[in-house]
Amino acid sequence: MKIKILIAACVILVGGFFGYRYYTDTVAEETTKTYETEKVRRMDLTKTVSATGTIQPRESVEVSSKVTARVKEIPVQENDTVRAGQVVAILEGKDYDARLDQAQFTLTNASQKLARTKRLYEIGAKSLEEYQDAQYNYDKAKTDLEVAQSEVNDMIITAPIDGVVVGEPLTPGSMAVQGSNNPTVILRIADLSEKLVKAKVDETDIGSIRVGERATFTVDAYPNETFDAQVTKISQTDTSNSWNINSSSSSSSSSSSNAVIYYYVTFQAPDPKNLLLPAMTARLDIIVGQVRNALCVPIAAIKTDGKGSYVERVTTDEQGKQDAEKVYITIGLYGEDYVEVKSGTLNAGDDISTTYEAQQSAPRQSGGGRRGPFGF
Repeated sequence: MKIKILIAACVILVGGFFGYRYYTDTVAEETTKTYETEKVRRMDLTKTVSATGTIQPRESVEVSSKVTARVKEIPVQENDTVRAGQVVAILEGKDYDARLDQAQFTLTNASQKLARTKRLYEIGAKSLEEYQDAQYNYDKAKTDLEVAQSEVNDMIITAPIDGVVVGEPLTPGSMAVQGSNNPTVILRIADLSEKLVKAKVDETDIGSIRVGERATFTVDAYPNETFDAQVTKISQTDTSNSWNINSSSSSSSSSSSNAVIYYYVTFQAPDPKNLLLPAMTARLDIIVGQVRNALCVPIAAIKTDGKGSYVERVTTDEQGKQDAEKVYITIGLYGEDYVEVKSGTLNAGDDISTTYEAQQSAPRQSGGGRRGPFGF
């Protein structure tokens, strides 16, 4: 019995010793705790949304033929500036010239026959039916001539807009095929007097973008140049039209519920140095919020609890001992590294803690109790 009592006493003494050591070490650690701090400061704060887009001309057209014919001549070259109405291609028109001659001959004969039949009808030598047939043949021949003349006119192709020839035109001797679906493109003309950027913006960011907002962007060709842009249009449908259950593209895009949704946003991009070329990749920073001379704290200093967002204001006494107190704040605009403080008892120059603690103990507040030794 005495041995058991002796063992129990030893266990209690050892446990008490280590518990007291843990308590004293914890108090010492809290007493000598140091904080990493940064200053509350006033600054201009900008919030941006990043996106990637493509440089496009303000307007562009693909010039093709209304008839099927061989290309005879192209009097313009790549990079030539053209005006609307200027001849840009001539097609081989021998067959169409022959059709025009035949149509003209047919119309002449039909006209003469109509005049003769009309005179005979008026004196009773021709029936009304014969006169109407002659009139029909004349009208048809006249229509055929107009069609043949139009086809001959189509041998001369003119520029529909002012612009620049982009890319190599079709080589003379090539066959230009007409068609409503896949006609042969003889050349392309783009109006490069104004450049646009068409960008894809994630659905999580599209709600913060407004027409008229400014942006800056860079392109790989000129890494040291920064270009300005302005939002001119925001698409009302996503890039895949996934909302439209009747769209073939939506069926594939909606097959995965985790698919990212993007919307097209168009920017006007002044290019006074004429550096930007179509199809260049533009990396944009869209300015969606901006405040001047705002009271700001680092994002890393923001903490939250059941009462809301707060920072820890750190004070240091004459002996160098640091102490922290919670200051609850109302958060405004988020920047890249800093956030605006819209309300709270902070002042510029205050030291605030940026120390991260996985299990953070609350800073000392009035009315708090003192902890006892561990386990006892």
